[in-house]
Amino acid sequence: MQQYRGRAATVATLTAQSCGVLHSKPMMPSTNGPIVVIDYGAGNLRSVARALAHVDVAPVVSADPDDIERAGGLILPGVGAAADTMRNLNERNLVAPILRYIGQRRPFLGVCMGLQALFESSDEGGGQQCLGVLPGVVRRFPVDRGLKVPHMGWNTVEWVRGHPVTEGIESGSAFYFVHSFYPETPDGGLALGTTEYGVRFPSIVARGNVVATQFHPEKSSDDGLRLYANFVRWARSGAACESAAALATPPQGGPR
Repeated sequence: MQQYRGRAATVATLTAQSCGVLHSKPMMPSTNGPIVVIDYGAGNLRSVARALAHVDVAPVVSADPDDIERAGGLILPGVGAAADTMRNLNERNLVAPILRYIGQRRPFLGVCMGLQALFESSDEGGGQQCLGVLPGVVRRFPVDRGLKVPHMGWNTVEWVRGHPVTEGIESGSAFYFVHSFYPETPDGGLALGTTEYGVRFPSIVARGNVVATQFHPEKSSDDGLRLYANFVRWARSGAACESAAALATPPQGGPR
């Protein structure tokens, strides 16, 4: 638990520094760039791009760090194993650009493995270090509770709190899941929504400028498309930057 707190505090400090929050004139990143879908060989890449096209967005699908740098919103899709995901990101030299982008408090959406990769590590394959943006570990579903693993198909998501990305989507709406692992975090405020499958787990999380879903919005009919449209609207409004700035700024009267 102490390890999680230490890592989370380090990420928050780096975010504040890179965003200019600790300086007298905060730097406001541009929200005018394209929506970029990171291409690192993920299986659901084209499905995500098609879903964005359905909501009148022309995404840039790219593995070029320069495209990440100019993005107005960044999406990390993914299916498969944590080790493969991290290896592919490292081989394409994408880890540093992704972390720099997130650290600049710019709007980011992770999908499925794109959610799991944000945590500190995964138990998959005997253990895999991940990006360490969010505190916690990705665990395998228990196999002793009479449920099939992987968790595959439609399941409901109950909202824990409101967020612009879930606006207009009712609590208890069904989304499409395909996964054998789920995030476990010591941060009780991280979940936007939770799902029950043997255990209750955070199936959508948010902190500042980062949002991520364990389910696949691109396979989740109208509500999934609405979530993508909401993310794009949130990204282009500049609200994601403001959320991250508020998170990094100490409350008035608090420790400085």
